[in-house]
Amino acid sequence: MSASDAKFIIEGKEYLFPTLEGSEGEKAIDTRKLRAETGYITYDEGYGNTGSCSSDISFIDGEQGILRHRGYSIEDLAEKSNYIEVAHLLIYGELPTKDQLQQFAERILLGALLPERMRHLFDGFPAASHPMALLSALINSLGCYYPHLSSNNRDEELENFDEAAALLISKVRTIAAMIYRMKHRLPMIYPRRDMGYIQNFLHMLFSEPYYEHFAHDDVCKALNLMLLLHADHEQNCSTSTVRMVASGGANLFASISAGISALWGPLHGGANMAVIDMLKTIHASGDDGSKFVEDAKSGKAKLMGFGHRVYKNYDPRAKIIKEASNKMLDSLGIQDDPLLDIARHLEEQALNDDYFVERKLYPNVDFYSGIILQALNIPTDMFTVMFAMGRISGWIANWKEVAEKEKGRIYRPRQVYTGPQLREFVAIDKR
Repeated sequence: MSASDAKFIIEGKEYLFPTLEGSEGEKAIDTRKLRAETGYITYDEGYGNTGSCSSDISFIDGEQGILRHRGYSIEDLAEKSNYIEVAHLLIYGELPTKDQLQQFAERILLGALLPERMRHLFDGFPAASHPMALLSALINSLGCYYPHLSSNNRDEELENFDEAAALLISKVRTIAAMIYRMKHRLPMIYPRRDMGYIQNFLHMLFSEPYYEHFAHDDVCKALNLMLLLHADHEQNCSTSTVRMVASGGANLFASISAGISALWGPLHGGANMAVIDMLKTIHASGDDGSKFVEDAKSGKAKLMGFGHRVYKNYDPRAKIIKEASNKMLDSLGIQDDPLLDIARHLEEQALNDDYFVERKLYPNVDFYSGIILQALNIPTDMFTVMFAMGRISGWIANWKEVAEKEKGRIYRPRQVYTGPQLREFVAIDKR
């Protein structure tokens, strides 16, 4: 027995299984041969204690409040980089050189325009359709216009991967903008080649045929930062979904579409929407947030945008985006918005109330991103679409990691069956 082996005693018999250690010291028991050797499986509902894969992309230490991408701290990336550069880092493993970044950015710039025939797809959906349903369907449909990128032939897809990755990062914002305009019965606006990634998105979102929208620099910086902070977050629900679909050999478009559907769930990507809904509820009741905080402490209300399932300390992304949101709001001259006033009051109370401090219920990234999107007049049903715009780079990186793995296995979890045992079938008289 090695000093690092784990010993299982099952039905009086001993079994040894090796242990693994990640590059940041996280430890795991390798149970890949558990069922073959013992007839048992592990039961871990929600996979909270299960390592489904090994990955080089992102690292989280929830207890210490650490998030790193490819070894770079989220604080350094937020201060010194931008979303496009971080997307390149996630997907290709290294920060780009000046020439690599220029080439990557140019691919994205030139790829913004949708195939003209694809515009007619928007006419086929009811105006009441949820933006996330539209985004998932349209991203999957996008692959139909690029058959060499979505053939489910892994060798061909990897050969053309650079094109597919840039195309998706570019076109997801065009699709998002067109979804917004379709739902508001506004004419479609074409992308421009003389605007940056964020400015171009806001142009397609808010410009009119007679009015060109030019976003304030602080707005672009805040939105760029929001996308950067959402770019990847280890094996969350949607990222694990992308990897699972990819493990079956599905193409990048189908896998990303599945990830979007997973993100749609209110327990995953809808958290920033819940923040605004909470603020609206508090405002409608005439409360400044004080009573709501007391109700939250007594279990009568749920404080949205505070605490995090992974971070047992302060969400490192929250501190970063808080500063950007304050600067953006000042630049826009938003000082006396009632929802913002309530949000700041909740933040102040939660950061200074022993009840929240002892339980480490600090404001998280969803709290501040919800405030940013609300200030930009983006409808709440579009919030998760904005989340997906940022996360798509991480999904692409994870798909690539699965696709490039030689002899990779299809994801196939086991279950503990709790239904009825074998029963005798008695045919009924069907005459």
